[in-house]
Amino acid sequence: MSHVKVELKPEQVTKIKEICKSFNNNPGELINVLHQTQGAFGYLPAEVQEVVAAELGIPVAKVYGVVTFYSFFTMLPKGKHPISVCTGTACYVRGAEKVLDEFKRILEVKVGESTPDGKFSLNCLRCVGACGLAPVVLVGDKVYGRVSPDGVKDILNEYAD
Repeated sequence: MSHVKVELKPEQVTKIKEICKSFNNNPGELINVLHQTQGAFGYLPAEVQEVVAAELGIPVAKVYGVVTFYSFFTMLPKGKHPISVCTGTACYVRGAEKVLDEFKRILEVKVGESTPDGKFSLNCLRCVGACGLAPVVLVGDKVYGRVSPDGVKDILNEYAD
């Protein structure tokens, strides 16, 4: 799945170049450039990283290193309803893994993947700061607290349209 070739349209390449130029093509602004680029495209496939590297005059490996280091960045397109299961300590202790397994089972995807219809994507994150509500699940910006494996179906049903 990770080696799907993405064909960038000329206007997309232009957009990336504009973002880089807005930061004066300064390699020190790489993180800001990537934030804006992901904001524009939704994700950062290898082809986008290559354009950024060329514009900032830095190795693609450096761009890739930053993209893979920070969990905010993603190289895969997010679903219409991105699901994030918190796997921080409090959530983990209270059964987040079973909740995550239930999402994987029902959606038939692995962590980091999207459903074939593009409706849902599944990810883990470290801590959302709602530890009192553990285990916590985010769908987009909506927070669900004290989620049990039995509650997974109900959450997904809210997005049934």
